[in-house]
Amino acid sequence: MSVHSYDGEGFRVTWDKEACIHAAVCVKGLPQVFDVQRKPWVDTGGADAAAIEAQVRQCPSGALGFHPLDAAPSAPDSAAE
Repeated sequence: MSVHSYDGEGFRVTWDKEACIHAAVCVKGLPQVFDVQRKPWVDTGGADAAAIEAQVRQCPSGALGFHPLDAAPSAPDSAAE
């Protein structure tokens, strides 16, 4: 699978490796969060959620995604219980 997830406090950042064009907009714009020299390369604790969301929205390929996490489980999760 080419989509990787990085959970923060109340949100998730996703990265689709196959869609990424490596323009480095994320790395240049928010290096304390996005650093390809680090493993994992996304540190969701490096900035607040609003700053991360704003940077993710600048991704030219759409490979990065920002997803708020609800406190309540989603419908598919609750169906599995």
